[in-house]
Amino acid sequence: MSETVPAHPRDAVDAWHSALERSDRGAESAAWLDEQLRERGLFFGERPLCTVLRPRFLTAGQYALLARRSRLLLRAFGKAFQAAMAQPAIFAQFGLDAWEAELLRADRGTGPSNPLSRIDAFFDQAGGTFKVTELNGETPAGPAYADAISEIFLEMPVTGDFLRDWLLWPLPVRHRVLHTLLRAWEAFAGRRSAPVIAIVDWEEVPTRSEFLLFQEYFRSRGFRCVIVDPAELELRGGRLVAGDHAIDLVYKRVLLHELVQRRGLDDPLLRAVRDGIVCMVNGFRCKLLHKKASLAVLSDERNAALFEEAERRAIADHVPWTRLVQERRTRYADREVDLVPFVLAERDRLVLKPNDEYGGAGVVLGWERDASGWEAAVRRALESPFIVQERIEVPKLPFPSREGGTLRYADRIADTAPFAFDGELVDGCLTRVSTDSLVNVTAGGGSTMATFIVEPRTG
Repeated sequence: MSETVPAHPRDAVDAWHSALERSDRGAESAAWLDEQLRERGLFFGERPLCTVLRPRFLTAGQYALLARRSRLLLRAFGKAFQAAMAQPAIFAQFGLDAWEAELLRADRGTGPSNPLSRIDAFFDQAGGTFKVTELNGETPAGPAYADAISEIFLEMPVTGDFLRDWLLWPLPVRHRVLHTLLRAWEAFAGRRSAPVIAIVDWEEVPTRSEFLLFQEYFRSRGFRCVIVDPAELELRGGRLVAGDHAIDLVYKRVLLHELVQRRGLDDPLLRAVRDGIVCMVNGFRCKLLHKKASLAVLSDERNAALFEEAERRAIADHVPWTRLVQERRTRYADREVDLVPFVLAERDRLVLKPNDEYGGAGVVLGWERDASGWEAAVRRALESPFIVQERIEVPKLPFPSREGGTLRYADRIADTAPFAFDGELVDGCLTRVSTDSLVNVTAGGGSTMATFIVEPRTG
């Protein structure tokens, strides 16, 4: 039986909107948000990170459900990883490229395969349960953004009015990222020390503003930290260096497939990791579970014996039916189907996704295509690793914004993306809202949100 919790906290939403509409609170709060975004540099490229005037509210029950059930899912992901490393037939289900498999097997790590990850999910419209659409297991963005936007909302003029009758609990997460990095460093070095940290990604990426937030935070905690483009790294005297800085610990934000495409497998960072010169989080092994096919591995009837009963229930409740697109027979619900003809016939309930892309790139929503367009997309999916996934219910929640001096409300799709650490637990949560079908800031739309646990004051 599926586990559910009480619905979305609509009374809190109504109370926040009422507070915004009193006097000049809407205009004051909009001005405060704009000012703080500018002062803190909270832009995704040139777009403001947040464009709405209400945070995301979760009840304590919703957050507890996320944490409790996600822990079971993380345990299942870990078992799938271990099985893949031991059984070639299961490894093949993830659809890795040859170079990815080569790097993965060169990884010297012995701890969790994905120390930093993010579970991208959606609550249903009632807010009683959720479905997972992917595990972002390589370079999960958003922890520092979420903390910074939460700080802004806590100080927003309307918040003081709201707090007379309601309690807000922020979900800070930067500290958890730092603890995870340091645990990985200690295991790598065999000692406790203060490593020099490099945040590594391309100089031109729109998430650079988050790297600056992390750099400021790490330095405030006593750690030297530099932000480095991969092209600035070199091996010198048995160390990985960037200019005058010898690097100990890499907080990797560059995607491995982009790094290999642009700089090849002989890149200094890749060589340094292979040779055990530097600790990198996440390491090469993250690629396996980061593949979108990891959800297919969890939900495929062929692999049910890998998991305990509690894990199988969590998978059934929270992982939509997902398969790697290939010619085979499989089960859908209570019947056996020939996969490709089934996919061709059921476009209104299915979505195609590249096995390893981000920002909504390559995603095809079957219900937005005609029969010929969908057939062409399925044929392309058979030529390179794609997954097919069952359509899930996504919530539309009302969010206000200030437009032309007027407070306007619009129903927006809202995702729920808790951060996961060491493959074991959830802490903190990213929310993105959008009027588009694809909720992804990287794709060019949407807004990153502050997420709070809310409850009414009593007495």
